[in-house]
Amino acid sequence: MEKRYHWKLKHRELVLGERTLIMGILNVTPDSFSDGGKYDDPGRAFDRALELEAQGADIIDVGGESTKPGATRISEAEELRRLIPVLKRLKGKLSIPISVDTYKSGVAEKAIEHGAEIVNDPTGLLLDLQVARVAANHDAGLIINHMRGSPDTWAKLPPLKDLMRSIGIDLEAAVNRARHGGVERHRIAIDPGIGFGKRKEQNAEIISNLRLLREFDLPVAIGVSRKSFLKKDTDEGTEFATAAAVASSILNGAHIVRVHDVAAMKSVVEVADAIRNSLAEPEEPAAPPTPKPLSARHAGSEGRGGFPVGR
Repeated sequence: MEKRYHWKLKHRELVLGERTLIMGILNVTPDSFSDGGKYDDPGRAFDRALELEAQGADIIDVGGESTKPGATRISEAEELRRLIPVLKRLKGKLSIPISVDTYKSGVAEKAIEHGAEIVNDPTGLLLDLQVARVAANHDAGLIINHMRGSPDTWAKLPPLKDLMRSIGIDLEAAVNRARHGGVERHRIAIDPGIGFGKRKEQNAEIISNLRLLREFDLPVAIGVSRKSFLKKDTDEGTEFATAAAVASSILNGAHIVRVHDVAAMKSVVEVADAIRNSLAEPEEPAAPPTPKPLSARHAGSEGRGGFPVGR
């Protein structure tokens, strides 16, 4: 069976590994790649958060700054202007935890004051080390996302060499930054950062090798929803491609999937979980093997390869 993780937040504990948790995306931005401008009004954002919970979201991830390719940074004041009215309305209205998608410690601080229990840092604590200190001070959960370069440089970056090893080394450094900032291990989850500076073809490689991140002994979150490597000619085609990537991520070890369409992906998650759990069930005892000649018993056995993650 999958290992269980008890992810401790300030006011609750989430069990990861029994089933895959769904993180519903709520972008309160004018320019996000999929739904920019759709929920930048606080009233619409409030209604959408309630809808996502009703559809089966386990976490709501609220973001005030786009990290799509080519996006430019905004000020802390502007990010707070977008986020705080929404968080004020949502405080005490949801039974599920709120995550804030930010790399700014000042924004994380204010968001937690207004009810957020998780900080989802898309930069892996590269731009503001104090994000870890804020999370630690408030006993918040922390998701550490792997990012290479920045949105305005991604198009110019060459393919990442030795992909999974490079991601592993960078994530280990980020986890160390979090720990030095005071964040306890049982409050940390990691995300390999689908997109975020990787070439199109490398995103599929990350999903297929997701289990290599077990080296960290931490829960794994992943965001594949509507990413550019899944883009099809129609929205329906892109949603089917997202469903395939979500299912593959779960079968390869993801504990949390970050999605836009919670209602559609809930069915995908339930089926993928059922398949994964059936694969994880212990097998029936096999019949005793037929004894081999003594000479065969001394034949050499094959070695098993391992995957170093910057250890």
